[in-house]
Amino acid sequence: MNTSYDVKFWDIRRNASSKTPSYVTRWKVGPKEKSKTFRTKALAENFVSDLRQAAKRGEAFDLGTGLPESMAMAADTGPTFFEFAQSYMASRWVHTAARTRETMTYALLSLVPALVRDVPGRPDDEDLRAVLREYAFLPGKRRGELRPEHKVASGWLEAASLPLGDLAEPAVIRMALDAIALRFDGEPAAANTVRRKRAVLHHMMESAVELKKLSANPLHAVKWKPPKAVGAVDPRTVISPAQARALLDAVKLVGRTRGARMTAMFACMYYAALRPEEAAGLRRQNCDLPADGWGLITLERARPQANKRWTDSGETHDERGLKHRAKDDTREIPIPPVLVAVLRQHIDSHDTAKDGRLFRTSKGRPFSSSAYSAVWREARRLTFTAEQVASPLAARPYDLRHAAVSLWLNAGVPPTEVAQRAGHGVDVLLRVYAKCIDGQRAQVNGQISKALET
Repeated sequence: MNTSYDVKFWDIRRNASSKTPSYVTRWKVGPKEKSKTFRTKALAENFVSDLRQAAKRGEAFDLGTGLPESMAMAADTGPTFFEFAQSYMASRWVHTAARTRETMTYALLSLVPALVRDVPGRPDDEDLRAVLREYAFLPGKRRGELRPEHKVASGWLEAASLPLGDLAEPAVIRMALDAIALRFDGEPAAANTVRRKRAVLHHMMESAVELKKLSANPLHAVKWKPPKAVGAVDPRTVISPAQARALLDAVKLVGRTRGARMTAMFACMYYAALRPEEAAGLRRQNCDLPADGWGLITLERARPQANKRWTDSGETHDERGLKHRAKDDTREIPIPPVLVAVLRQHIDSHDTAKDGRLFRTSKGRPFSSSAYSAVWREARRLTFTAEQVASPLAARPYDLRHAAVSLWLNAGVPPTEVAQRAGHGVDVLLRVYAKCIDGQRAQVNGQISKALET
């Protein structure tokens, strides 16, 4: 390493040639002038401050990179954020479900293009996201041939990505937080989306600390609060039993056979509070359907939907264990006679798949979320008034599950039993459905009135 102690610094200046605001730091090591561009003035000032402090400590500066010895060594040995993101995804792939892989990637699509230097020739953001989504974050055996525009985008990211160590700077970690707070179109992201992306970033930083790539999690050094998310079910989404029956009748009328094939699936969401992925994985052998009286569903597996690039099977649905439970754990749900009758009729009319699955298309494929959501929208249109269609009332198929749990709680079923049937913890159940528990206001008002009269 050729070094020099002859170092001179110039003032930071605004980069007038850049499309977006950026700032150029300039300094001289021996006879060689150096410069580096940053997206914010604060980042530029921090960088120059580090250079000045190294010079005061008497460090030699490398003539090639223009950096003091300590910074040059860190730059040579540390990964970029892009490189670390790739290794992070690779290490997590085997241990996570398809939907989790999709969530992690979605967060990184915001982070990786934001944590870059102002290198000339930046590709369009959509090309950058495409190369990350379709190539960089997939296992090697799943990667296809890069298209020419994606080769350019990949090369630019490799050259422009900030060193992972730069995230230790508060200004840089704030850039990351600002990136996850926005949608790709620049509008503010939904609160739950921001929280999920921050959770991914937090876990990445913890992994970097564990691997000794960072000395501490930089998120702990900044004061930043994610937007407040609504954690409780909106009672305006909850339908009555009469409305549920009307909607299920309307589902049968949608399409030539599609609605009829989905009716029992929606009935399971309402009468048994199944999640959509649990209904997708329901088999005949999971159902005890007596001729009279209550039956029993014993859930074993779920089939959540994700983009096929993230699933183990390469299909849109992977089989997984039940949510919030051990791998081979089951959940028993007693079902009322009305659901027993619906399931028996469904099996008589449509039979089952070879593996016993109850709900599938006429060609044996699982229903996609877009398909059953479209049927549900049409059923709402056939059932509700224009005002109700425009309201949040049962706006999504998942709201059938909310209606079921709300009904059980309001019927006086003990929360422990409701939690067991719904697959929730009791604390989560009461927090999520707190606004949907009716029938207590009049009683409480009477108690308050009585107290005021004394």
